Amino acid sequence: MLNSLMRWIDSWSIPTSIQTTSAENAKIQWVRIIPFILLHLACLAVFWVGVSWFAVLFMLAFYIIRMFSITAFFHRYLSHKTFQTSRIIQFIFVLIGTMSAQRGPLWWAAHHRYHHRFTDTEQDPHSSTHGFWYSHVGWFLNDYNFATRKEVIKDWLKYPELIWLDRFSMIVVLLTAGSIYLLGEWLAVAHPQLGTSGLQLLVWGFVVSTVLLIHATLCINSLAHLYGRRDFDTQDQSRNNLFLSIITLGEGWHNNHHFYAGSTRQGFYWWQIDVTYYILKIMSWFGLVWGMKPIPVRIYEVSKISQKRRLKKDMTGIKNNESGEV
Repeated sequence: MLNSLMRWIDSWSIPTSIQTTSAENAKIQWVRIIPFILLHLACLAVFWVGVSWFAVLFMLAFYIIRMFSITAFFHRYLSHKTFQTSRIIQFIFVLIGTMSAQRGPLWWAAHHRYHHRFTDTEQDPHSSTHGFWYSHVGWFLNDYNFATRKEVIKDWLKYPELIWLDRFSMIVVLLTAGSIYLLGEWLAVAHPQLGTSGLQLLVWGFVVSTVLLIHATLCINSLAHLYGRRDFDTQDQSRNNLFLSIITLGEGWHNNHHFYAGSTRQGFYWWQIDVTYYILKIMSWFGLVWGMKPIPVRIYEVSKISQKRRLKKDMTGIKNNESGEV
């Protein structure tokens, strides 16, 4: 019980990660996940606090900025190093990502790197072979996946600010929630025409927004290995899914990503919407990020889509030739 409570405050209270899974360390740790359960139950408070246009807009805006921070900086930057940025920009967006209540940035990046090493195998932290619920939520509720796998993210351990955010991510989340409540209280007095309050903004702007954000992100672990197109032949069950790409700003092109994870862009074709990449591209124009890694030509050459297009072109050529002979 004491260990579980300590983990709420300092996630590094367990010094090393567990290397092998077992029936014991795969069990759900109910005491430790009380905050996760309470966060979901708090969504019911929308029936008491009411709704306003400002609260809904705040909810959407806070969802988008944090989703971008997760997809661009937790994923494409920390996990895969697909672009470069300054230490200040790194800290700002990693801090915003930490506000998402998806554990610490180094924990997130380490587990994602582990996922790519062992995708859909027994060592995969959220292998789809264990079923939907485990790959969606069960995997991070146990002891096996609790500690930050420091051996996988040694390149980031030189930044003390990132270590602090990783250890005390819960404190960041609580301060975020408190700040949103205070903002709502101030707006209720200073701008009553907005029709919001501290509790309303807390519930819509933080609670509902965070729950939606968490599950949208987790859908990439679960649904993106079950539903969608497989445009590349990979050794796993990753799939491309337009709907998931929309709600995650581009992460739904999961089959693309698992075939080649080294590019900043995950929507390999112009019709594959990748909002995160578009924003990063704009940031690069202002020198906020640089060194964005492109998609190699060889990737397109092995794409099933390219193969189908070439086959269709060849078939069209054959038909034209046959038509000409007649």
